[in-house]
Amino acid sequence: MRFTPRHVANTYCIIVIVALLLLAGCQTQSSLPPTEDQAAIDRMLHLIDERLEVAPLVARSKWNSGAAIEAPEREAQILDQVASRAADAGVDEDFARHFFQAQFEASKQVQRQLHERWEDEGREPFDNPPDLAEEVRPTLDRLTPALIDALNEMERLADVEGASGYLEARATEFTRDEVYGEPRETALQPLLDRL
Repeated sequence: MRFTPRHVANTYCIIVIVALLLLAGCQTQSSLPPTEDQAAIDRMLHLIDERLEVAPLVARSKWNSGAAIEAPEREAQILDQVASRAADAGVDEDFARHFFQAQFEASKQVQRQLHERWEDEGREPFDNPPDLAEEVRPTLDRLTPALIDALNEMERLADVEGASGYLEARATEFTRDEVYGEPRETALQPLLDRL
């Protein structure tokens, strides 16, 4: 078959078009939000982890006292407070409720895992268990407004190009942990749904 200049030109055009499409696809996939928005997402992940770190303390206290892991009345009270604070901060109340309900569930997942393990081990009560009122709740009370501020940022990031992809990539890394993977996934789900 003999190639004419027209065949060569057509082939060249096709190659250029395919290359441009491939480059455009790569740019779309690797689009990252601005650095400050990446930092806001990372800050939220850090706050979620800080809150989850409290769960083993709660588990130890409840193990010793025999208190139930589920505390629906307390959760409802906290959710009402959170919704009010969120509204004052300009955060959608339903989003805040959904997010904090997920944080409660993530904490309970950690507590249940620990209680099941301790049950299997025949664990005796802990010496000097943490006091929920004196040691645990002040930490949670400090984290709640920080999480509400971070939620405000997450709402803003819903319109930022690349924020959703960055959150999904970070969430994949964040949930690989053998112990905290599933609770972290639960904690992150409202953000993934929102972004």
